[in-house]
Parts: sequence; structure tokens; C-alpha cells
Amino acid sequence: MKAALRLTFLIGFIGLTNISIAQEVEWMTFEEAVEASEKEPRKLLIDLYTDWCGWGKKMDRDAYANPVIAEYINENYYPVKFNAEQKGDVDFQGKTFKFVPQGNRGYHELAAALANGKMSYPTTVFLDEELNMIQPIPGYMTAKNIEPILYYFGDGSYKNKVPWPQYQKNFKSNL
Repeated sequence: MKAALRLTFLIGFIGLTNISIAQEVEWMTFEEAVEASEKEPRKLLIDLYTDWCGWGKKMDRDAYANPVIAEYINENYYPVKFNAEQKGDVDFQGKTFKFVPQGNRGYHELAAALANGKMSYPTTVFLDEELNMIQPIPGYMTAKNIEPILYYFGDGSYKNKVPWPQYQKNFKSNL
């Protein structure tokens, strides 16, 4: 009887523990996301960051760590963390993007291309299912700020030419 009671308690405890585990963004490398999108087309969300940027780390905690945001990103995008100062080459769309040393640091050519040459961190970049640019959005965002943007691009409202102010006005938050 005691063994059965312990087993029931243990199963219940494990069930409660699993419920409380927060959803996390399942970050990929840029190359992994491109490969996945070629097999099963999906939009890309690219978080351009640097190791030294405090606002990028704050956005990780305030936006990407939110379970509602993480779940939506994982279901609707291939999420990419891309260090804008990484040294390794990246081949994309027939071009090899490289690190460019500059001053004390430097930048990666792919990060510059994705941010339309406006290097500020963090920058969130959205690519469509064919890996074409939708839009880069520079700056720190909270979960509340990024949520309607994720849905606007994720549900295709931008393709339907729904004006952003109208979409934002009618958006119902899930937070």
C-alpha cells in the first residue's frame, strides 16, 4: 500500500514539475535555420546580438524568456541567435559572408546585410519563407512590445497589406 501511495505521489509530482517547466526559444544557428527552411519552409526570426551588449541580454530575459513568446516563436519561426561579431564565414544565397576587422572589434558582413548596414544591437530581423527580407527592427523590446510584431509577420498580415497602426490597435495580447 505504501509503495503504491509513493508511486502515485511521485507520478503526481513529476506531472506538476513538467507543467511548471517554462517554454524556451529553441535557438538555431543561421545555417541550421536555412537548411530547415529549405526542407520545411518557415519564416526566420534572427536575433542579431553581441557578447558585450547589455540590452541584448536584457531582451533575452524580458522578451525571449517569456513562455508565451517562446512558444509562438518556436511554432511559427526558425529562431536564430547570430553574433554580429562572429569570426566564422557564412555561405548564404551564393555569397560568402565574412568577419570584417574594424577598430577593437569588427562586424560580420551577414549581420550588416541583415541590418541594412545599420549596426545596432540588439536588432531583430525577419525573413520570409523564401529567405527574403521582411524587415529588421533595431532596439530592445519587452515581451509586450515584440508580441504584436511576431504575430503581424507570423500570421502574414504584413502580406495582406494590413497597416501596422490598424493591426496594432486591434491586436489582442496573449500575455
